[in-house]
Amino acid sequence: MEEKIKYEMEFPIHASPSLLYQYISTPSGLSEWYADNVNSRGEIFTFIWEGSEEQAKLVSKKSDERIKFRWLEEEDTPYFFEIRIQVDDITKDVSIMITDFAEEGEVDEGKMLWENMISNLKQVLGSV
Repeated sequence: MEEKIKYEMEFPIHASPSLLYQYISTPSGLSEWYADNVNSRGEIFTFIWEGSEEQAKLVSKKSDERIKFRWLEEEDTPYFFEIRIQVDDITKDVSIMITDFAEEGEVDEGKMLWENMISNLKQVLGSV
């Protein structure tokens, strides 16, 4: 398996951290912007897109702050994706920080995918 490249992105967003956390950490919240449908059984989340299904394990979470998943097919790897809510101490501006991995040559595609998904999230939140 080819080694993947870690990349991070930041998206300013106008929403409270507690509201955002509901959208990044619950199956119903995630299915509004991340996938067509999301189900969970314990720590295993099933993401469904146009008939294809991927399962991810919830690696860690911290209320109103972050959630981290690892795709089951990559369970024995160091790869994960994390969605973090960052609040600027001074301005109180809220941003979503994405950490993900992609194979060389697919980083731009991965970033574009995240841009589209965060755009969906902003529309759902009315924060466009």
